[in-house]
Amino acid sequence: MQFRFLNVEFKPTLLGTLITLICIPTFIKLGYWQYEKALLKQKIQANFEKVSASQTPNLKDYLLNSEILEFKKVEVRGNYDVKYQILIDNKVENSLAGYHVITPLKIQNTDRYVLVNRGWIQGSKARADIPVYDTPQGEQEIKGMAWLPTNKIFSLEDKTVRLAANAPWQLVWQNLDMQKYVQTAPIKILPVIIKLNSDSPAGGFVRNWEMSADRIVTHLGYAYQWFGFAFAALAIYLYLSFKKIN
Repeated sequence: MQFRFLNVEFKPTLLGTLITLICIPTFIKLGYWQYEKALLKQKIQANFEKVSASQTPNLKDYLLNSEILEFKKVEVRGNYDVKYQILIDNKVENSLAGYHVITPLKIQNTDRYVLVNRGWIQGSKARADIPVYDTPQGEQEIKGMAWLPTNKIFSLEDKTVRLAANAPWQLVWQNLDMQKYVQTAPIKILPVIIKLNSDSPAGGFVRNWEMSADRIVTHLGYAYQWFGFAFAALAIYLYLSFKKIN
């Protein structure tokens, strides 16, 4: 491809064109990804701040449409069922590797369950050694934020194996895959998950759920950085492609 205008010639190389066509859309996509993460955290923070304790809905009243409670403070009473408890691997807290403890809660006077993220526990140096943790017995009052786990999950697990209903219960999971959980756990589970409040005494561990303004600004900074890379790639491409004709 070659164009001339007055004493300037536009003559890009094939390799440069291909690299630019790959880099610019990639950088823009990454920028929008970070920007959307910032908007999501702003939405979560806004919902948390505008709902007072007296307005906290009881999850038991939303068994058929619990999805509408996403990013809202909720409360519910029930009993933990450790039989179908799971640990989500590769969770980091203060540069330490560990797990998120996810325990199903049987909602009071119903046959429905909701998963409760009880927080982070530190893993062992030997990854094969599962850490020991306690789960409180008896009825618990759960207060926290409701959220819907993403359906976009990358996993190296064999799908045919993970959906086998007669397989022994798998304690450690790579991701919180609700489709997998619903198909393997023989209980009626709600689609939402509760992140247990940091001040709740209902068997919680390390829970740093707060969305600080610094984290939102960080995502915005990353977004602008990726957009800047896209602009720089275009500028470099044009600079190297235009040549002055003597």
